[in-house]
Amino acid sequence: MESHDEIMARLALAEAVAREGGATALSYFNRRETLVVETKYDLQDVVSIADREVEQLIASRIRDAFPDDGFLGEESGLQVGESDYTWVVDPIDGTSPFLNGMPSWCVSVAVLRGDVPVIGVIFAPTYQECYVAALGQGATLNGHRLQVDPTRTLQNHVTGFGANSYVSPQQVGEIVAALLSAGGNFIRIGSGALMLAWVAAGRVVGYYEPYMHAWDCLAGYCLVKEAGGWYHPFNTEGDRITKGAQVLAVAPGAEADLRRIAGL
Repeated sequence: MESHDEIMARLALAEAVAREGGATALSYFNRRETLVVETKYDLQDVVSIADREVEQLIASRIRDAFPDDGFLGEESGLQVGESDYTWVVDPIDGTSPFLNGMPSWCVSVAVLRGDVPVIGVIFAPTYQECYVAALGQGATLNGHRLQVDPTRTLQNHVTGFGANSYVSPQQVGEIVAALLSAGGNFIRIGSGALMLAWVAAGRVVGYYEPYMHAWDCLAGYCLVKEAGGWYHPFNTEGDRITKGAQVLAVAPGAEADLRRIAGL
């Protein structure tokens, strides 16, 4: 019971900070031409003052409420905590869509207890959609319960796919070819976190990305699991949590096909 209360208290804060961070991000989105943009890993991997300010805002709220919890942010790295809980935050997932005026970006807030994602909140401000899940509590979109449809398959639905410069062009081509050869089709929107939320909402039957970070996927993983889907575990032990890995989340009807394509 105690752990349930601990999770529920953090869930309320997770939704509040995702919404507050999203409102701040949206204000920057509406004046994005004024933002200073820097590159990180390569010319496609960018960060702006909006990313940093939203993360600092969320981190500050979490420190005030749960000072013993750990924190991993895309921009600030890992701060190990004293409690069993670690917050994992992507302040703006989909920075490229964000900076280029497209609506497909979001704020992603996850909470781990040990190595299990027990809370996932994804807020997409341009759509005014808030996806919320907690371990054993189900998943919702703006308060409406989400449940994946077991009749949807790779062949009768669309699959989300993502890649970045950590993935070779050859591998991208092979994955797309495998999806199409299996009778499927794919969509890419530039935000893996939002596409994982779309798996939970039934908008795509699954999402696969060969290399993704914890802050991109853990909130979405919680959402998909609570909506009745499956996800490939992400290694969150020690500093492994800061490393990239394969990400796959899928509804039951497409699991076998997508696991085969992903080699899992």
